[in-house]
Amino acid sequence: MPKRIFNFSAGPSTLPPEVLAQAARGLVNHQDLGMSVIEISHRAKPFMAVIEEAEQLLRELLDIPDNYKVLFLQGGASMQFAMIPMNLLRPDQMACYLNTGVWAKKAIKEAKLFGKIEVAYSSEGLTYNHVPAPADYQVSPGAEYLYFVSNNTIYGTQFHSFPTPHVPMVCDMSSDILSRPFDIRPFGLVFAGAQKNMGPAGVTVVIIREDLLTKTPGHLPTIFKYRTHVESASMFNTPPCFAIYVVGLVLKWLKGLGGVAAIEQINREKAALLYDTIDRLDFYRGHARRDSRSLMNVTFNLPSPELETKFVKEATALGLDGLKGHRSVGGCRASIYNAFPREGVERLVSLMEDFAARN
Repeated sequence: MPKRIFNFSAGPSTLPPEVLAQAARGLVNHQDLGMSVIEISHRAKPFMAVIEEAEQLLRELLDIPDNYKVLFLQGGASMQFAMIPMNLLRPDQMACYLNTGVWAKKAIKEAKLFGKIEVAYSSEGLTYNHVPAPADYQVSPGAEYLYFVSNNTIYGTQFHSFPTPHVPMVCDMSSDILSRPFDIRPFGLVFAGAQKNMGPAGVTVVIIREDLLTKTPGHLPTIFKYRTHVESASMFNTPPCFAIYVVGLVLKWLKGLGGVAAIEQINREKAALLYDTIDRLDFYRGHARRDSRSLMNVTFNLPSPELETKFVKEATALGLDGLKGHRSVGGCRASIYNAFPREGVERLVSLMEDFAARN
């Protein structure tokens, strides 16, 4: 492949070069069929094999039991903000939410349209610089579910251990799914947009425990019912075929590395390089509280906005792209998802050391 820059973007984010090369071949001629993977009927055997293999690989990598259904949906994670309470919550029922960032806050806004919402914890007053410990909040016994975001891309915070409520957990794992092992059995529903760790934008994976399918009100439009997509094996309408195809390639790549446990070790080593540099140099200041630091999104500030602008400009000139922080917090953000190479982190650390010495 031609020379590539290091893409620190929060998403859509970098993908493995070998996956991109294989996807490019499939885009022109899938498995020597004489047509592209995006030209094949989604109900033809060649594409059915693609989506079935993607589901099988995901089940294997995450150890998903048979009583959980795997769906490949459209609408992004944002559609799930509404689809979840539409299916799992009625007007006279209540659900608990943890407000740990922009995406949780958006989900809370949508959920209030469908039922009673109790915000059990919010870190908004501290610019979302941490996630709560279980002792920091209580989940009401009558709650239908507890909703939280496992990793907050904008603020660089992450749950390093999950809550243990006596109600089903619903989790947005868009930015850290497949980055570390976890037990899905305490969760009622997990969802993730693909464009961070799994593939390109356009497909959202939903993993739902089958007993929750009985909670869906009958009056919902057909396309917004999880049961509809379960019964049609994600084929109720034409699925995002190419995005699902690339997700399958990424899952094969991850399996070839040794699976989720293997990538977790790689991710921890990459993050440690950055956090050690931030802590060692009296020049950078991390946004996230140390006990909440994300392994996926490392957020930090420099002594002034002017120096931050200068740093990002120098980084871009060196092929280190996408380091400007989100507009709501400023500073810098290095997103180092599964496919981001260690070499890129090492190059960034080298620049950080040199820039601090010169400024």
